[in-house]
Amino acid sequence: MTTTEDRSDLLNQLGLNTQNKAALGRVLGTGTIGHATEDADGRMRATIRINPDEIVWDPSILVMPHGGDIELELINDDLNTHCALLPSNGDRKFIWLVNHSKGRATLNLDGPGYYWFSSPTGNDEGRGLTGAIVVLGDAPPEARLDRPEQPRP
Repeated sequence: MTTTEDRSDLLNQLGLNTQNKAALGRVLGTGTIGHATEDADGRMRATIRINPDEIVWDPSILVMPHGGDIELELINDDLNTHCALLPSNGDRKFIWLVNHSKGRATLNLDGPGYYWFSSPTGNDEGRGLTGAIVVLGDAPPEARLDRPEQPRP
């Protein structure tokens, strides 16, 4: 078992926390974690970017405090063209991100859980351009199983 600091050092030592060392890209889950901000009306906002020559979303894990609508600003600061395939209730959203461009997407993620997003062009996913939106909270009463109360952590 490794601590967070040990894990970071080990990933760096092995060359797995950057592209073109031990791997073509980054290992999933080695990027940063960000939090969505919430407006007074309950709508959430966040910015996700691709930094130059990193082939990773920044943040690669975005945390929403609860389900609902979120407006994402996606920025591609890289010299290469990428895209964003994003989860949303009803239908996925696709945004083309040519080099040095930005786009906006409004998503509806109404339930708690992990929602994955990526750039499926070229070999972006294989090189580490994958991320997750984590929606905190509990399942609404109508979605819960009819069973005895369970212990909670």
